[in-house]
Amino acid sequence: MRVSPDLENLVLQAQLTTLPVVGAESRFPARRIYCVGRNYVEHIREMKEADERDPPFFFQKPTDSVVPDGGVVPYPPLTKELHHEVELVVAVGRGGRNIPPGTALDHVFGYAIGLDMTRRDLQREAKKRGLPWEIGKAFDHSAPCGAIHTVASTGHFAEGAITLEVNGSIKQKGDLREMIWNVPEILSNLSSQYELRPGDLILTGTPSGVGPVVPGDRLEGKIDRLGSLHITIGPPEA
Repeated sequence: MRVSPDLENLVLQAQLTTLPVVGAESRFPARRIYCVGRNYVEHIREMKEADERDPPFFFQKPTDSVVPDGGVVPYPPLTKELHHEVELVVAVGRGGRNIPPGTALDHVFGYAIGLDMTRRDLQREAKKRGLPWEIGKAFDHSAPCGAIHTVASTGHFAEGAITLEVNGSIKQKGDLREMIWNVPEILSNLSSQYELRPGDLILTGTPSGVGPVVPGDRLEGKIDRLGSLHITIGPPEA
């Protein structure tokens, strides 16, 4: 059966989301983006909304919401309260279901710096009404992510400084050791809910200090051994 020209055009227009890999010519093909909610005690306390002993929970962002290092995040529609959240990103290289914590790190390809951009006012309203978080979390350009550093080059991350600067001023400052659920526990728990596959990206939660940004702001996320991620907040898209 002959494929219609319209379908051929759709296939040609579809773009695979990929991220650069430090020291490699090949790029990392992103499959799904999972995010861990509330994984730093101080962030839970500043949001005043959860039991610190709650098990991890997850939400997703569209794969095409990735913005590369040096990119621009257009100020999104419907919100007056766009917040930054800097996070360690885990890039999955080997999939699986019900992965034991003791072998979970064998499934990690590498790590990166990411931002979970959030329409906080819309997220807050969704919570009040018992609705899903997508409108506050899963919008266009909501997942800036830097280049991926392979495990072979950095090792794994159980500790290390994590910071976010806005226009040169530090707004978020913490350490990866403060995560309530560490990387092996996150992978194990998530794989009990979904089958993980190569290409999955997992944002592991943010330290305290989240706050609003406006067009023109320059954001710089840093994690020890991973360098920096630079993003500019742009005007709303026409």
